[in-house]
Amino acid sequence: MIQQERVADNVYFFQSRVYAEVNSGVIAGPDMAVVIDTLPFPEETMIIRDFIERELQVPVRYVINTHYHADHTWGNFLFPGAKVIAHNLCYQLLEEKGIPALERAQESNPSLRQIKIVLPHITFDQGEMTINVGKKNLRISPLPGHTMDNLAVLVEEDKVLYTGDTLMAVPYIVDGDIDVSIESMNKIKEMGLENVVQGHGDIILRGEVNQVVDDDIEYLENLRKAVKKANRRKYPLDLLEEVGVESCGKSRVLLGGLAPDLHFNNLKALYFQMYGEDPVGSELYYED
Repeated sequence: MIQQERVADNVYFFQSRVYAEVNSGVIAGPDMAVVIDTLPFPEETMIIRDFIERELQVPVRYVINTHYHADHTWGNFLFPGAKVIAHNLCYQLLEEKGIPALERAQESNPSLRQIKIVLPHITFDQGEMTINVGKKNLRISPLPGHTMDNLAVLVEEDKVLYTGDTLMAVPYIVDGDIDVSIESMNKIKEMGLENVVQGHGDIILRGEVNQVVDDDIEYLENLRKAVKKANRRKYPLDLLEEVGVESCGKSRVLLGGLAPDLHFNNLKALYFQMYGEDPVGSELYYED
């Protein structure tokens, strides 16, 4: 059901095969483990928990939520002995948006009724937080863009960075900011990393990091160009509907085929962010 890989000594990667190639991580030491994000469905996160209990045989002391979105946080409840670490804003957004969203989802999907939102126990919004896991030093710091509460986790000794969704196979800024995303992406290029575990998609290897980041930035700049061009039209949505994800530099088959939908959502959201209104299409006027 999930993909599992060893990234470095006692550093692991898990990927959902059910939804959007969501990624989770585990860093283990001699007396504890840290989980970075959970997977979308309880049965997937339980595979991670079982691996820790069976193979690593240490308790999970901390769960780090890189941001508040459901596909990264709804599995918190499966680690009842752990303290959840997140950005201050993550706590607020889980409380204001996460809890109502789960309640709505549970009404339509009874299989989700076992899930409970676990709010972060430890939060911060500036500087960095450090956790020592055996001989490994985890440096947790803000890396906003996809959302403004997004955190990254650097395993310093192995130069492995878990980026949350600020880096993902198709950058997604519907709940974030394009300029902040680009700024954070440029910071990643300066870190001299061995591996990058992005929020969704494949692990990025050392020789690929800068090229992948540059490609992501180019994609976002192509979005901006398309939105500016659309704004010069009477019916901007008509043009945006013609701007395919491949014309902006990303494959339509990425993330299990979700790339076109994510891309179109990006275009509409960026239009609103830039011009303060939703793009209008001609069909709306024909219907009137």
